[in-house]
Amino acid sequence: MSIFTPTNQIRLTNVAVVRMKKGGKRFEIACYKNKVMSWRSGAEKDIDEVLQTHSVFMNVSKGQVAKKEDLQKAFGTEDQTEICKQILSKGELQVSEKERSTQLEQMFRDIATIVADKCVNPETKRPYTVNLIERAMKDIHYSVKATKSTKQQALEVIKQLKETMQIERAHMRLRFILPAKDGKRLKEKLKPLIKHVESEDFDQELEIVCLIDPGCFREIDELIRCETKGKGTLEVLSLKDVEEGDEKLE
Repeated sequence: MSIFTPTNQIRLTNVAVVRMKKGGKRFEIACYKNKVMSWRSGAEKDIDEVLQTHSVFMNVSKGQVAKKEDLQKAFGTEDQTEICKQILSKGELQVSEKERSTQLEQMFRDIATIVADKCVNPETKRPYTVNLIERAMKDIHYSVKATKSTKQQALEVIKQLKETMQIERAHMRLRFILPAKDGKRLKEKLKPLIKHVESEDFDQELEIVCLIDPGCFREIDELIRCETKGKGTLEVLSLKDVEEGDEKLE
């Protein structure tokens, strides 16, 4: 195998192996370290930035390439790039205990950072620090899942933390302007999705400035577009309604 000649071997020293067992055989691909998780989270979309080579192996370290008939039998195709993508998304990343521990620690901090960025204390409207969220995550014994994205896990953490502390997603501030004929009817439909109305003005049209939970934004947007047939407008005034300064845990 030419790619394993001494001159080329340097290129494979920084290798991360992803392994999958299928049809009774073992298949492996050689990836760049730190890129596998980026691909799985959607941050990296260029397959060439992830794979060191588009070849599928029986054993990467020994340079044993998988036979075409084995690939065809197990995956139903000989397209190596397509097979690499399957292994990349569903295979098991082979890492040492030390690497796994470092990776999980980094993910733990990334999750805490997302939570701190998205949430506030609902009473004071102040954001929590990342360190404080990390401590709270340790208190509830949150266990990081290496195969799940940090964004998904951050939403799980928010749900769990609500049971032990004052925390909620920071509200978005919106302004919507609705045609007079649709105003009253639409306002009733929007009511359950609005956390707090800050101002309301009904002249030629209905103008409302309000706070909402970010999770309701898409539903509100679709409701206004469909019900007003595109004549209503929705404007985001601020993504996060927060007070200055960090929240401290007493």
